[in-house]
Amino acid sequence: MNTSASERWIPVLMILPSAIAIAVFVYGFIAWTGYVSFTDWNTLVKNLSFAGLKNYSFLFQDFRFQSDLRNTLAFTILFITATMGIGLLLALLIDQKIKAEVLFRNIFIFPMALSFVVTGVVWQWLLNPSTGLNLILQSLGVTNVPDWYISTRIVPAISIGQIEFGLPLALIAVAIATVWQMSGFTMAMYLAGLRAIPDDLREVARVDGAKEREIWFQIILPQLKPITVSVIIILGHISLKIFDLVYAMTGPGAMFVTDVPGVYMFETTFRGNHYAQGAAISMIMLVLVSLLIVPYLMASMRKEESA
Repeated sequence: MNTSASERWIPVLMILPSAIAIAVFVYGFIAWTGYVSFTDWNTLVKNLSFAGLKNYSFLFQDFRFQSDLRNTLAFTILFITATMGIGLLLALLIDQKIKAEVLFRNIFIFPMALSFVVTGVVWQWLLNPSTGLNLILQSLGVTNVPDWYISTRIVPAISIGQIEFGLPLALIAVAIATVWQMSGFTMAMYLAGLRAIPDDLREVARVDGAKEREIWFQIILPQLKPITVSVIIILGHISLKIFDLVYAMTGPGAMFVTDVPGVYMFETTFRGNHYAQGAAISMIMLVLVSLLIVPYLMASMRKEESA
């Protein structure tokens, strides 16, 4: 009996240090950040007096933060759509049993080995309006070269409140750099999903007279649905909290056309010493990420319980 009881406690003791560390350094710090966001600590002098929703009210009336929310929405849609499309296309091409498949897989996945800071610096040079790709375009006779990340144009520029709502063209340059780095990951996910689909399913469908288009939309895409959901969750998480690539490549940009909440939070907290406002930005970012991830986790839990 004693041996059985000790065996039951061994797994608990094994995970206890990790559980304590997560409780303190993850959930404890989240709780502390949430508490600070409701205080008046916006100077170097520590001031934890209760300020209510003052910091949140300031942010949602702030032109820069409104621009950040617009940029986050536009960047997330552009980034996820392009990355998934390119990744799926690459996976389909490699799935054709091409020669040198391993070489191509490594080439496409290689950008993931780089940090976002390195990617940002490299693409900052490549997309510099006076150097990089524009020199190639000019040598080909193109006179109206893009402004890339220094452009302040917003399309379609619908005025909502203090900001112009639409797609800042400068964000396209940021999206190009991010898609270049993450499309290999999406390719690997989709390639694994394609290789997991039995060839017998396709052959049976062809015997029954199904066309390739019908096979694609009625067999392959439904089989890839779990992969697609996972990719959306992971890429959405990256886009909502992106900081290092934007900070290294463009910074906030003119009129905040490339600014994101992560950059605003960093500058507010560690350069402006507005700790409560920075904590409020962090909590809003946490809520945005939670809105994306929590429904997925709850759906996964219900699926496991019903299985």
